[in-house]
Amino acid sequence: MVERAYFDWNATAPLRDEARSAMVTALDLAGNASSVHAEGRAARRLVEDARAQVAVLVGAEPRNVTFTSGATEANTLALTPALDLNGRKALRDRLYVSAVEHPSVRRGGRFPPEMVEQMPVDSDGVIDLHALRSAVARAEHPLVSVMLANNETGVIQPIRDIAEIVHASNGVLHVDAVQGPGRIDCAIGALDADLISLSAHKLGGPQGVGALICGGDIHIAKPVIRGGGQERGLRAGTENVAGIAGFGVACAAAAANWRSDAGRMTALRDRIEAAIRFTLPKAVIFGSNVPRLPNTTLFADPGLKAETALIAFDLNGIALSSGSACSSGKVQASTVLAAMGVEPVLARGALRISLGWNTSDAAVKNLLNALTKVSSSLLMGHETSRLNPGLAA
Repeated sequence: MVERAYFDWNATAPLRDEARSAMVTALDLAGNASSVHAEGRAARRLVEDARAQVAVLVGAEPRNVTFTSGATEANTLALTPALDLNGRKALRDRLYVSAVEHPSVRRGGRFPPEMVEQMPVDSDGVIDLHALRSAVARAEHPLVSVMLANNETGVIQPIRDIAEIVHASNGVLHVDAVQGPGRIDCAIGALDADLISLSAHKLGGPQGVGALICGGDIHIAKPVIRGGGQERGLRAGTENVAGIAGFGVACAAAAANWRSDAGRMTALRDRIEAAIRFTLPKAVIFGSNVPRLPNTTLFADPGLKAETALIAFDLNGIALSSGSACSSGKVQASTVLAAMGVEPVLARGALRISLGWNTSDAAVKNLLNALTKVSSSLLMGHETSRLNPGLAA
């Protein structure tokens, strides 16, 4: 039987052991977190403890953390014209997003399509700051949404520079920070962001839980889900206590270990990329000229097709993904690479390798061995080099 190795952490991270334990404990509680009896107060305590753990991860106040069903809902909650800033009621009259955002942001949240404008990126996938500066100057009350790090390329955006531009134009900045925790610093104050979105399952918590965090005096006047007034009126519905408890514990683990984890992941990523360059001399590693997440490699070789390569890697025990994160389970053209100006024939072969906190040397060795086999079998008629045994040692 082929030994499996998981390299699709940017899609979802394995559940951390401590998060699983916290969820099992929470599932044994009978109370509703909105009830006033002892059982209800016990459930409420778990929710508030988790709220504090999420807040610590991003350097925010617990009262500014709103739990949601995931980052997509958090993004939708944030992207509304009805945002009040510093107590002043003023509808956001324009939404500006980068061309490499998650679909939930690119589609504008609760803004009508005619009020949404995409900002271009350069060939490395970094937002064009000059274009952004010119754009926000045309709006009276702009809202800007730019992700902290791209899920496909790992490219990190210059969020502080973006914040300076946005705030100089009386704007609000939302940051989809889903890919950051456990890999880079995500302190909301250091980013100078007004709102950030997180997802539990990207950092070792359960699927189906996320959060929107406010960094300043921001009031969302129109919630997405109305009802019983949970989450301070911003997100109605009985809280997912077990999921939230697992989310909080996962945040605590990420906050405690991200620096050491990042160093180890960087070393493994660099080793993998050296092997790719040796084995596939014509391969392109996207975003390699700018700051990237320590765990992410997106590459393509002119002779490889993603659909075929994914199957071949899978048969060799390696789970990775194409350049496009897709909800349908099919390989689709990457809007990120298209925005970067990558030729379609090359973009169609893009493969993403993403690591995590417990990716082992043995798993990397299996990956590099599979790389040799896959490249040899699929690049028929193309010149290939055999992997130097030293790279897989």
